[in-house]
Amino acid sequence: MSRPTKLFETYKLGPITLANRFVMAPLTRNRAVPGTFVPGALAADYYAQRASAGLLITEASQVSQQGQGYQDTPGIYSKDQVAGWRKVTDQVHARGGKIFIQLWHVGRISHVDLQANGAAPVAPSAIRAKGKTFVNGTFADVSEPRALELSEIPGIIDDFKRATKNALEAGFDGVEIHGANGYLLEQFAKDGANKRTDAYGGSIENRAKLMLEVSRAVVAEAGAERTGIRISPVTPANDISDSNPQALYDHIVDGLSALKLVYLHVVEGATGGPRDIAPFDYASLRKRFAGAYVANNGYDFDLATKVLDAKAADLIAFGKPFISNPDLVERLKQGAALNDWDKNTFYGGGAKGYTDYPALAAAK
Repeated sequence: MSRPTKLFETYKLGPITLANRFVMAPLTRNRAVPGTFVPGALAADYYAQRASAGLLITEASQVSQQGQGYQDTPGIYSKDQVAGWRKVTDQVHARGGKIFIQLWHVGRISHVDLQANGAAPVAPSAIRAKGKTFVNGTFADVSEPRALELSEIPGIIDDFKRATKNALEAGFDGVEIHGANGYLLEQFAKDGANKRTDAYGGSIENRAKLMLEVSRAVVAEAGAERTGIRISPVTPANDISDSNPQALYDHIVDGLSALKLVYLHVVEGATGGPRDIAPFDYASLRKRFAGAYVANNGYDFDLATKVLDAKAADLIAFGKPFISNPDLVERLKQGAALNDWDKNTFYGGGAKGYTDYPALAAAK
């Protein structure tokens, strides 16, 4: 029996109509073909299994080799990668689904073993994060980064623009810019990681500049109606912090709204952790942003329903529940039990813990 909630209502997101208000959040799974970073056949099965979500957002995909921070994550910068992703989008569309790709540059959250010729990862400032990455089959401390030269920044923006073009060629319905979780764009935005004294450091306006310039470049390629962005105002993920996140993100969201992005995907609280880690007025972002607000972090059926009823969000992103429940939408509609996820198979491996979780019909 279907349970009453706005979650199952259709939603018009720019030029596309979503079958419901579920969003499958981007989830790193580390199963791309080693050495080529091409999504394999299993990836097409994995996303197609979950195509009943209103919108799928892929795992973060690096816009260049330099942008890679974890072993066997997919890219979107080579012809082979585009071809691999095309098989994914074709299968999702065959199931009636809609899918965006998340575009990623990790910045300092990387390791020399993942960089060309063992180079140092890049960052706004040469400050090593207190964090780990997944490399050589295990978790290891991230490497010491070097500060990007001012002359290199236009190349980073071009990488995002080129990746956007590739994503459209691969058949994606749109792209999501990864501006969250302590990666490059957020490293520039937050003063805990950015100690620059040039045009990209110091003031809020300067630190927000790269995120807004990348967004402008992506919009120029894909159109605002096919461009979203993910932010995480107060997350401590990957050793990121800011002294005044409210003022910073009010400014950033004003800029994003002016660009008319189709949605703002907000990690509320600590990524994958407590929602109340720090005071922050998310309603301020909701009011400032003209497009759709996608709420993320710790949502279940009841909280999602409450937030949608209060019109505090338009769409709700679910993460780990989608890993173990390919038919999460139907399970929640029926009030059925959910499969438990296996943390041991989150990162790397094959079909186990990836495409072998049973759907409700199979479980019955």
